[in-house]
Amino acid sequence: MICLSALAACVDPEASPDTGAADYAAYCAACHGTTGSGDGEAAAGLSRKPADLTTLSAKNGGEFPTTRVMAQIWGYAGAKGRGVMPDFGPLLQGELVPYDGGDGIETPTPIRLVLLAEYLKTLQPQ
Repeated sequence: MICLSALAACVDPEASPDTGAADYAAYCAACHGTTGSGDGEAAAGLSRKPADLTTLSAKNGGEFPTTRVMAQIWGYAGAKGRGVMPDFGPLLQGELVPYDGGDGIETPTPIRLVLLAEYLKTLQPQ
């Protein structure tokens, strides 16, 4: 896994750990709610209840599924007409950082995608 403090030193100064929280507020909170529990203002108008993002670790044996979360978000990049998730294109542009998903292989990954996943990790109950 990457270390965000070391990562922050080598990337675009506009991409800080706070960027994850800001991107969550911009792209996710309307449906998933400010706490991530799936109760955002727009949730009532959706045909399917948004996922409760606070249970991701619990549903994965207590381990936050960072790579799976990033893959889910990545899958919606520019996916017009594929469900109700917004276009995450801006999250996938810009600075790339090496990310090791646990297999020992570092993959160039958009820093904002990594920071959003790290922010989602903070929404998990301790």
